[in-house]
Amino acid sequence: MNRREALAATARVLGGSIVGAQIFLSSCKTPEKKQEPFSPDDIAFLDAVGEVIIPTTTDSPGAKAARIGDFMRVIVTDCYSDAEHKTFIDGMATLKALSQKQYDKDFVKLSGEEQNTLLAAVNKEAKAYASTKREEDPEHYFTLIKQLTTWGYFTSEPGATKALNYLPVPGRFEGCVPYKEGEKAWAL
Repeated sequence: MNRREALAATARVLGGSIVGAQIFLSSCKTPEKKQEPFSPDDIAFLDAVGEVIIPTTTDSPGAKAARIGDFMRVIVTDCYSDAEHKTFIDGMATLKALSQKQYDKDFVKLSGEEQNTLLAAVNKEAKAYASTKREEDPEHYFTLIKQLTTWGYFTSEPGATKALNYLPVPGRFEGCVPYKEGEKAWAL
């Protein structure tokens, strides 16, 4: 078994099914750089969508504080395959068009309730698509956005230090620690 096969097997065992993760298993290949399709307005749009998915609460900052739009830009541009890249970019255009069609406004100018309503409908559509999707079919664009939002948020400084329990210099390993309901998960 070579290194790539071992990493792929480990990822499957641990449930590592984030779309775009194959770039980390591609060794030293340098893929061609994709054209940068993201404008500052696109980054603001992705920040707004991310903030609906992971909103700011009294206890922790939301996805916008983690600059989730910039994170998505980097991953989509540098790590996604051409098909995933196209699905994501087309999905952004679809979300923007839905906002214009239903509310005659840009998504970032919608009220919080309108943003929630629109994304709830898109999420329902994504779940229906996932239930009938064949393995060779691409992921739904909103699934990609949700995956990147959670990945980017919980690996960012605000997500890891404010939303999760964070211990920068851990003590000894305790494999069995009682969990109290309502307690934050640990950032490892």
